[in-house]
Amino acid sequence: MMADRSASGPALSVRGVEMVFALADRDVHALSGIDLDVADGEFVAIVGPSGCGKSTLLKLVSGLRRPTAGAITLYGKPVSGPRTDVGIVFQSPVLLPWRTVLDNVMLPVDVLGLDARAHRAKARELLALVGLEGFERAYPQELSGGMQQRAAIARALVYDPPLLIMDEPFGALDAMTRDQMNLEVQRIWNAQRKTVIFITHSIAEAAFLADRVVVMSPRPGRILRVIENRMPRLRSLDDTLSPEFAAMVREIRALLGGPGAGGEDGGASVPAAAAQPGW
Repeated sequence: MMADRSASGPALSVRGVEMVFALADRDVHALSGIDLDVADGEFVAIVGPSGCGKSTLLKLVSGLRRPTAGAITLYGKPVSGPRTDVGIVFQSPVLLPWRTVLDNVMLPVDVLGLDARAHRAKARELLALVGLEGFERAYPQELSGGMQQRAAIARALVYDPPLLIMDEPFGALDAMTRDQMNLEVQRIWNAQRKTVIFITHSIAEAAFLADRVVVMSPRPGRILRVIENRMPRLRSLDDTLSPEFAAMVREIRALLGGPGAGGEDGGASVPAAAAQPGW
């Protein structure tokens, strides 16, 4: 089922969502009382401590899991199972090594039984958009990590889903490549204007990319605050040196308990000068 982007109201509405996992010896309360609206075309980042349920929330939004309680609607339609109008980019590119870059991008088209000829032209346009023109016949092992992730983004967009979910997509990249990918994903978002939900370990990455940043508590995950990003678009790396950017990073960091919150200190990203903790 593909969404109708002309529908009134928010693109995504999450109301009273709870998620409890029943393990062999105990129940794990992953999410509690999640309420969130995301507008059409908005870029929302989610940050929080390890194990707070960020990835679980994305699985619920995409219909890969059903919540224990509460309701989720996407473009006015209840989410009750896997959706074909949600593109997903994972931390690992998950490209098939025996398929060329172009054929990897075409994989959702093959799986969904869509018009291959029309979508092959779209796939080539997307590869040009993400900077991979000329690499259509290359194989994944011939690409750098950043190039592989660009191919994964093109694959997620090839069938034109209105919602793009990105689950820590640049966490495995080195700092310089990650900075470049942040600029690239901003450029792609500006060109496509998809609704984006972006999970990251990096406070600075969230502050750089998002229109709003959702800050979550330790498990059971709750929304502590939703912070509006007032920095203008498009943003450059120089903007990460501004007082506005620094203030936003400090606000998020304070909500998460200061440096080292969540027991981790990884995900160095935009910018190195901010010296932000990963959570």
